[in-house]
Amino acid sequence: MERTADRSLGEQVRNAAVVTLERLRAAGLVGPILALALEIAVFGSLAPRFATTRNFLLIAEQAMEIATLAIGQTLIILVAGIDLANGVVMVLASIVMAKFAVAGMPVILAVLCGVAVSAAFGLAEGLLVAIVELPPFIVTLGFFNVAMALALLISGEASIINLPPTLLALGDTVDIGGTEVPVGILAMLAVLLVTWYALRQTAWGRHMYALGDNLPAARLSGIRVNRVLISAYVTAGETANLESITAAVIGGISLFGGRGSIVGPVLGAFIVGALENGLTIIGVDALYQDIAIGLLVIAAVILDRLQRGRTR
Repeated sequence: MERTADRSLGEQVRNAAVVTLERLRAAGLVGPILALALEIAVFGSLAPRFATTRNFLLIAEQAMEIATLAIGQTLIILVAGIDLANGVVMVLASIVMAKFAVAGMPVILAVLCGVAVSAAFGLAEGLLVAIVELPPFIVTLGFFNVAMALALLISGEASIINLPPTLLALGDTVDIGGTEVPVGILAMLAVLLVTWYALRQTAWGRHMYALGDNLPAARLSGIRVNRVLISAYVTAGETANLESITAAVIGGISLFGGRGSIVGPVLGAFIVGALENGLTIIGVDALYQDIAIGLLVIAAVILDRLQRGRTR
């Protein structure tokens, strides 16, 4: 009887492991997880101080901004688009927030003004892509120049000083189990959870995947394609530029649209952060770090292409 119970428990564990592995594979997360584990193993053996809680928190702190921003960029990539202007739009929105806050506006209103600016750019991009049917690359490249010029004009090409402490709250830390964790990391996790829920548990999220996977079929099935496209650009209005695209690609998001998990870009950002951190610790020049990251991106795109070919 005891052996039967042990065998039954063992089978349940194996079945659960198989199901979990299959879900990770379907979400494109097996590669990123293995890559991150390999980095930890290699750099941990080469430099013992790499695999410490303090250093992992440092990596997380350095990667949290790109990880958060990559979540927004992923929404664009999922619908087979790309946004080259988002990094500059983020800078413009930050300048608007800072200017209003320094002028005496309540911080919450200043933040909402910055969000409104980035959402307005996203709406304009989405309308041109969805309604006018212009290529996302050209549209967002044009808005890159517009946002850059506005940022320089509003800031006067000078730094903004005397910012209210509340506006810098994401740089503070909170004590969790005796460890000082940056508030920004918690904010990133909150954004991840909300976006994951929206993509996996709502009709809007399912429509995003359907549209990116097969636009004509999505249109024929009754999905309001233009509305979904526009919402993707508006929702992702506060994202970054090449760094967020890099994190998304390394994290298993297909550049062809319609496939990938929202967790992937966060893993991608941490993979890049761990790679840069580990190479710095062992004394590799920054230029070679850029080469390594570039090769990693190319490998991820090739792998995505091969995987997509096998599924067709």
